[in-house]
Amino acid sequence: MNQPQITIVVILVATVLMFLWGRWRHDMVAAGALLACILTGLVPADAAFDGLSHPAVITVACVLVLSKGLQNSGAVDVLTRHLLPSQAGPTLSIAALTGLGAILSAFMNNVGALALLMPVAIQMARRQQLPPGKVLMPLAFGTILGGMTTLIGTPPNLIVAGFRQASGGSGFGMFDYTPVGLAVAALGVGFVALIGWRIVPGRKQSGVEGFDSGAYITEARVPAGCKAEGLTLREIEQALVEADAQVLGLVRNEVRVMPPSPRRRTRAGDILMLEAEAETLSHALSSLGLKLEEAKATKEEVQKEKARATKEEVQQEKTKEPVETESSVEKATEEEESSEASNVDTSDEIVLMELVILPSSELLGRTARGIQLRTSYGVNLLAVSRQGQRSIKRLRALAFRAGDLLLMQGGPEAIAEFASSTGCVPLAERDLRIPDKRKAVMATGIMAASVATAAFGLLPAAVSFAAGVLASMVLRTVPPRSVYTAVDWPVVVLLGALIPVADVMESSGTAELIAGLLLDGVAQGHAVVALVLILVVTMTLSDLMNNAATAAVMCPIAIGTASQLGVSMDPFLMAVAIGGSCAFLTPIGHQNNTLILGPGGFRFGDYWRLGLPLELLVVLVSIPMLLWVWPL
Repeated sequence: MNQPQITIVVILVATVLMFLWGRWRHDMVAAGALLACILTGLVPADAAFDGLSHPAVITVACVLVLSKGLQNSGAVDVLTRHLLPSQAGPTLSIAALTGLGAILSAFMNNVGALALLMPVAIQMARRQQLPPGKVLMPLAFGTILGGMTTLIGTPPNLIVAGFRQASGGSGFGMFDYTPVGLAVAALGVGFVALIGWRIVPGRKQSGVEGFDSGAYITEARVPAGCKAEGLTLREIEQALVEADAQVLGLVRNEVRVMPPSPRRRTRAGDILMLEAEAETLSHALSSLGLKLEEAKATKEEVQKEKARATKEEVQQEKTKEPVETESSVEKATEEEESSEASNVDTSDEIVLMELVILPSSELLGRTARGIQLRTSYGVNLLAVSRQGQRSIKRLRALAFRAGDLLLMQGGPEAIAEFASSTGCVPLAERDLRIPDKRKAVMATGIMAASVATAAFGLLPAAVSFAAGVLASMVLRTVPPRSVYTAVDWPVVVLLGALIPVADVMESSGTAELIAGLLLDGVAQGHAVVALVLILVVTMTLSDLMNNAATAAVMCPIAIGTASQLGVSMDPFLMAVAIGGSCAFLTPIGHQNNTLILGPGGFRFGDYWRLGLPLELLVVLVSIPMLLWVWPL
């Protein structure tokens, strides 16, 4: 070994050890490795950041943004409602959910696919009377398996395609991964759904009791032409059974009917008072085409507010506390009416956020109409949750109490200002999605067009998805201000930093040297044994460190191994892609495994019970498929 080879091996070993230690974030470790290569002269200083312009890095960032558009618009919620069975046993329900997760992760970020379906999984576990982990782990593994089926399904696939292109090939296409990936994913999902979920440890959720927000009391308007129009209240309640929601009352022409007759038919413009859990509120609304009603005051209530303000003027003089005067109420009402649409519909970014009222909040004892939410803060109150208590008052007339949960609608800054100035805090920063049919169709169309353009070779993948991001910004499926927050920057920095490091491994001959040691010591010149070895080593590293980093480290070794054997590099690169997507033994191998750790109540050693047989199945299925689809 010469000096450059010794240096890059030392840097690589130190990098892998730092990844395994986990003390510092993976992007920091990758940046440190790049800096070490620069300081030792292995990477020219003027080429240090060339990796950030690599097509794989650009594509990863763009796919994350497009996935955010699918998430925000509620497109996945619509799919979930139509594709998942509501009256089925645990095996069929888990199979459908895991299969849907795999399909989604083939075309969007797999972490985003899991995040979208986690509330559905928890609700399904409750309905099937199963521990949440028995549904969450199959779902997490299904979304990981689905990512290996397309070019954009997971970062390792993009990295592998980049190395093939850099080695003189044309790069892998959108569906070149599909034959092998689909076979592995289909059998893996089938195993998880039929057998695997039964061997997952059934543990209680950790820390969930304090996070349960209880049921919301909310008001939903019946728009003209929606599914709910003309139905009886009994039929509506039957339709809401799956969402675990119920009708508490009905308001027609500002007259409250409590309790309403089950035989009463709804009309356009009616307001239904609903009770629903936070996780299922959006489902309850979208399943019937209902729209959340804003808690705004009527003219009669404004007159009452004027009278109250007049009575409190004397108290204001005594206590020096500000109250709403008649003139201020009139002015606020005029401003509210004139800007009603602009406050909600034309904002670049409208979010729904849960806030909890602190005991010291100035909202205590006051109402939404009293504090003029829309005028003063530019936000709307859409629902209230009060633990263990049910109120039949209209939302605008409900006096706030400490511990109430408020579902607020408005811009992020407006909600933040409201929370800080009134003594409220976000509840675990959890936001709720209400599906928007128009935006859901546009977001789906943009993603489909981007995939088709790249698949048919009309544009390079990076250019195609960048165009999709621009279309998303123009059509507001992803607000322009949210584009950069939608990107997982640590992953981008990781890829951009490790690509030059991996290039050094190849240019210095280190990859071929390591490949030769593996061939002489283990494979002994047998190409099939070497292929199995590359797959197993990649899977092992992926269980212990970031999958994108694993792919960047293993690709040069795979290419070097193929070169030493004098065979095609394609099956070896595909083995890296498969192995990089198979992190099932630990909670740290993949972000999806980490996401379910708390909600599923898992321990570190729980993953191998399902993960080990699944990884063995992957090896048994993928090796014959690789040899058949990508001959040596």
